Amino acid sequence: MSDLVAKYAALQSLVREIAEETSDAYDDETVVQLAITHETAVRQLQSAGNRRILEVSDRDAHRAVGCVTVTEFLQTKLRVTQPKKRLKEVQALEPMHAMTGEKLPPVCPHTARELAAGSIGPDHVHAVLDVMAKIPTAIEPEHRALAEQTLAEFATALTPKEIAAAGVRILAHLDPDGRLTDDRDRARNRKLSLGCQDSQLMSKLTATLDPITRALFDVVLAKWAAPGMNNPDDDQSPRGDGSEISSDVLREAADRDCRSQSQRNHDALKALLDAAVNGGLLGRSHRGLPPQIIVSITDAQLREHAGVARTATGSDLPISNVVKLAATAQTHLAVFSDVTNEPLFFGRSRRLASQAQRLMAFARYKGCSKDDCPTPFAHTEMHHAEQDWADGGLTDSPHLAPACGPHNRAVGTEPHQWTTEKITDGPDKGRYGWRRNTDPPHALRANQLHRIDELLERYRNPPDAVPALSRRFDITWPRVHLHPAA
Repeated sequence: MSDLVAKYAALQSLVREIAEETSDAYDDETVVQLAITHETAVRQLQSAGNRRILEVSDRDAHRAVGCVTVTEFLQTKLRVTQPKKRLKEVQALEPMHAMTGEKLPPVCPHTARELAAGSIGPDHVHAVLDVMAKIPTAIEPEHRALAEQTLAEFATALTPKEIAAAGVRILAHLDPDGRLTDDRDRARNRKLSLGCQDSQLMSKLTATLDPITRALFDVVLAKWAAPGMNNPDDDQSPRGDGSEISSDVLREAADRDCRSQSQRNHDALKALLDAAVNGGLLGRSHRGLPPQIIVSITDAQLREHAGVARTATGSDLPISNVVKLAATAQTHLAVFSDVTNEPLFFGRSRRLASQAQRLMAFARYKGCSKDDCPTPFAHTEMHHAEQDWADGGLTDSPHLAPACGPHNRAVGTEPHQWTTEKITDGPDKGRYGWRRNTDPPHALRANQLHRIDELLERYRNPPDAVPALSRRFDITWPRVHLHPAA
């Protein structure tokens, strides 16, 4: 049997040797060829890596390293930045097992062959997959296979952008009149993605809308994004749909409006979301929290009007925006300390945490308490971290910690499961940490992903050089909650 472990060890050793070498002694033609050979090898390894990922998934081997899902394994152990995109690549290029157990050929065999040969890269692969996803389901399988073969051949010579352009021609050839595309195809391709915040805390929204959604959005924009409507730079601008505003007022507001159409579209969407959040459309509660903007900041940030606040849904807000939200809301303060009127200790009288307890947990953790889990607080459950409810655990604030659904269910006594315990010293003292059920046990680990600002402050000011953490405020728009620091 081939010793795959030894071969990978030899590969790592060889990679280190190659990295230490220079091409100074070679002529230009050889230097160019070395670069081509290197890139080809990287692509071939990507193909082999897909096979390794599939093997981990087929055997549920990710549980051996403490990962609840394959996606978590890609994120935390392989450090793949877009795990869902990588899994899509694996599913299209690798032989998968059918429900009955037999192994099926790859969905895109020619694209898989070219990646394995190193003649195309991951960007080419996803350009091909994007085109294939748009082919109507009514197209005959042999025509679909021919389209994939053609795209794979194009990919060896074209850029990903050019592959997309070629895909348009192929789709036009397969369905020239657009009569084969049906509601199933449109439903399959609908999507809306909200990108990560950039250095300016701005986010990119991309969407593929089905016909009805597009028609509805057009109606909204026709009214809410009309010139003069919902202009954040104009205090006299009509808000909402402007149905009760006189034509003279709207015309004057339109004359003052210097926004582009795309900016008006943005402001219309913002006004629409504001109406939904503060108009009661979202109901009274979501996972025990009010469906409103909830942030946690310090009194120093309030004094200095500087810094960034983290919301319960995982977004970042400049403090200036937080102050603006609080100033325009019906502000209410509730002190979470000994004088609070809401009970924070329920013992065995109830299993589910109260809203006050969830707000306290948000201020303390900001998100899932499992180390390396990126799930924001609004998508977590309250985990009985000291002792499970079924085993007699108490629904008291000191015994609760937020955990996403998969990690909450991963706690147990089995070797592949996790244990949660309260950390008794260090900067995370008082928070719950996680460790796998191993022998000997690993150290408790707290989640730092949601408290980057605290980490930065810790590095700037060592613990022995700073006073105790200041009191922390929880602001819920339109209500503001104040409590002592965690």
